[in-house]
Amino acid sequence: MRGRGFTLIELLVAVTIVAILTATAYPAYRNHVIRSQLVDATSALADMRVRMEQFYADNRTYASGSDCGVAMPTLERFTLSCTLSNSNQAYLITATGNTGSPVAGFAYSIDQANTRKTVSWVSAWGTVPASGATRWLIKKE
Repeated sequence: MRGRGFTLIELLVAVTIVAILTATAYPAYRNHVIRSQLVDATSALADMRVRMEQFYADNRTYASGSDCGVAMPTLERFTLSCTLSNSNQAYLITATGNTGSPVAGFAYSIDQANTRKTVSWVSAWGTVPASGATRWLIKKE
């Protein structure tokens, strides 16, 4: 009479299959999650540019005192910063990934001329390609 259950070989085959699937699926899933979170930064930067241009149209300057003319929104995974230059006639807004979040190491920027730039990204994705100097990259190229 044969006992019920799995043999050791069957169990090892099942564990091996699960390990292979995990090893290939997890990195792809992680990259997908990171890419979905990068949209927070790019959409906030695009929104900030519109708000800065509206402020400029009303005030003929991007500054309100020593700060940028509009309040920076608070994002869960990114910190926004604004730098003024050229007698408050130019700005650079940067979104930097917060330490400890999956997007740590990513940074994007936009200026008054609508120049969108990928400043940095995680080292696992390699160096930022030259195309990152003129657009926001949200996936490896």
